[in-house]
Amino acid sequence: DRDTDKKRIEELLEENMVLEIAQKQSMNESAHLGWELEQLSKSTDLADSEKSFVFELNECASSRILKLEKDNQSLQNTIQELRDASLTSRESSLKFVELEKENQQLSKKIEKLQNQIEKEKQSNQDLETLSEELIKDKEQLQVVMETLKADKDRQVQTSQMSYKNT
Repeated sequence: DRDTDKKRIEELLEENMVLEIAQKQSMNESAHLGWELEQLSKSTDLADSEKSFVFELNECASSRILKLEKDNQSLQNTIQELRDASLTSRESSLKFVELEKENQQLSKKIEKLQNQIEKEKQSNQDLETLSEELIKDKEQLQVVMETLKADKDRQVQTSQMSYKNT
């Protein structure tokens, strides 16, 4: 997208320069025609046929000037549109760069969170293993306790029987 925007900006700037050159040429041609018209109108000792030619030339130059002025206005509008488009394209490029930076930051956060989740999973697994070991130890201790209690009960019975026999 960035390369496309950059290429579009370059194209718009190039088209803008071409339009400005065309506008200057149009203005020069208009000025030159105006000068010719002025020179022809100053010439007072022309013959009637020449006056008719001058009048025709004047009409032609006037219509040409109007057409050039209309073209000039159209070119001015196009130049303004291209400037606006160029500005919009630059804004889009800046926004893209901004979003790209934000995306990178979010990717780093996601990676950190994934690492943290992995550590939590490992910690939970370690706790489960420890819990299972403690349950086994408890069961073994209960068996030992029951055995000791049974031994104690037998000793008490044996002691009581020996006491009774004496």
